[in-house]
Amino acid sequence: MSAVSCLRPVSALALSLALVATPLVARPPMSEVSKVTEGLIATGIAHEISEVCPSLQARRLRGFGFLMSLRQHARSLGYSRDEVDAYVDNDAEADRLEGIARARLAKMGAVKGQPGTYCRVGRREMAADSQIGRLLR
Repeated sequence: MSAVSCLRPVSALALSLALVATPLVARPPMSEVSKVTEGLIATGIAHEISEVCPSLQARRLRGFGFLMSLRQHARSLGYSRDEVDAYVDNDAEADRLEGIARARLAKMGAVKGQPGTYCRVGRREMAADSQIGRLLR
């Protein structure tokens, strides 16, 4: 028996295990997928601005398309529809992201009870063509 023929069963076994193990590679929790969380935070900020500033509105179709692109990104990373839905429906995670969005909005200059500050932030984001600005009109 040659050295090569002795390795064939081992190589086949190793290849089989590698193929089986590949889908089992641990993915980070979706809360650690920056593109998804940052996209949701930007959407939340744009929504808040559109709710408070009377002169700016949310671009709903663009917003929907953007949210669908985030969903597709998560799916492309291997998350199932059920996993994506569970993340989106997770109240604790929604509260966490909302808190981050409100803190960022305040840091950007929005002051609760002063709609003009929200309008200024929104217009500045629109001028910068940021993701937040692209979700407003």
